Amino acid sequence: MRTSPPFRADHVGSLLRPAELLRARENLTGEALREAEDAAIRDVVRKQRDAGLQSATDGEFRRASWHMDFIYRLQGIGQAADEHITVRFHNAAGDLEYTPAALRVHDRIRLSEPIFADDFTFLRETVSGGVVPKLTIPSPSMVHYRGGPAAIDPQVYPDVEEFWRDLSAAYAEQVRRIGALGCTYLQFDDTSLAYLNDPSQRAEMAERGDDAEHLHLRYIKQINAALAAKPAGMTITTHMCRGNFRSSWVASGGYDFVAEALFNELKVDGFFLEFDDERSGGFEPLRFVPPGKMVVLGLVTTKRGELESKDALKRRIDEAAKFVDLDQLCLSPQCGFSSTVEGNELTEEQQFAKIRLIVETAQEVWG
Repeated sequence: MRTSPPFRADHVGSLLRPAELLRARENLTGEALREAEDAAIRDVVRKQRDAGLQSATDGEFRRASWHMDFIYRLQGIGQAADEHITVRFHNAAGDLEYTPAALRVHDRIRLSEPIFADDFTFLRETVSGGVVPKLTIPSPSMVHYRGGPAAIDPQVYPDVEEFWRDLSAAYAEQVRRIGALGCTYLQFDDTSLAYLNDPSQRAEMAERGDDAEHLHLRYIKQINAALAAKPAGMTITTHMCRGNFRSSWVASGGYDFVAEALFNELKVDGFFLEFDDERSGGFEPLRFVPPGKMVVLGLVTTKRGELESKDALKRRIDEAAKFVDLDQLCLSPQCGFSSTVEGNELTEEQQFAKIRLIVETAQEVWG
C-alpha cells in the first residue's frame, strides 16, 4: 500500500450532505450554520477513516457548488446578475437543465488571501489516526471554460495573455498560501479537459470563438504555471469528469483527444480519471502515462446506488494494467457523490458501501 497520496483506495472529494445539514442550510446563518457544518464534517471525517480511507475531505459540506464557491472568491471575478447560462445534463431517463448565473471578469484577477483557508484548517485539525487532509479546488481552466472570451471585459484585459498571467499567478499564490497552512494533498478538479474529448463540446467552444483544437494545450500551460512553485512535500492531483449533477452528465468520449499532451505535459503527480461506463472510452489512452505518474481509476460510479462486483473491478484493473504499470494504479469512485448541494441519487449508506468496496478491492489487489 502507498504511504503518500494518491492512495490505492481514494475518493474524489464531495460527499452527500446529511439531511440535518441540508435543513441547517435552509434555516440557519452565520455562526449557527458554521457550527452545524462543523458537526457534520467531524462526523463524515470519522466515517471516512472508519471506512479505511487514508485521506479525508470535508465532503465540500460548506459549498453549494464544487467550483463556483471558489471562483467567485477570486478578486476580479463575479456573477453577471442579469445573465445566466444553461447547461444541459443527460441521464438514462432523459435530460435536465442547470442554469447558474453567468461569470464576469470585471477587474484584474488577484488573490489577497487564501480561499478555503479556515475550511482547510478545520479539516486539518479534525483528522486523526494518520489520515491525510485533502483539499479540492477547481482548476484554473474552469474560470475560462465556464465563461469563455465573452466573460472577460476587454477594457480590463485588452490583451488576453494578461488575463492568463493574472489567473495563473492568483492560483500560484493560492497553492503557496494553502501549503503554508499545512496542506500536503491538493486536488485541481477539472471538467474541461474531459469535456474537450467530446466533438460536440469542441464545436461549442469553436462557436464562441475559442481555438477548440488547441484549447487543452492552453489549459495545460496555465495549470503548469500555477504549479511551477508548489511547496516541497505537496502532492497535487487533478480529477477529470464529464459532468456530475444529480446523477447526470454533460459530455461523452474517451481521453484520446487530450491524452498524449495531458499525461506527458501536465505537471501533476496523479490523475483521477472517470472510467465507470462506456461514455469514458477504453483504457488505451493510458499508454501515454509516463513512469512516476499515478492514475486513479474511477471505476465505481457515484451516479447509481447499486454496488459494483469486486471481481468485475479487478478485471477492469487488469485491463488498465495492460497500458500502464499496475504499481502506478489506484482505485476510486468516478466522481464526487455530491458535486452540488443537491447530490446524486443514492443514499449515504450506499455511498459508504461503495467506499468500503474500493478499500477492500484495493487491499486485495495491492495488498
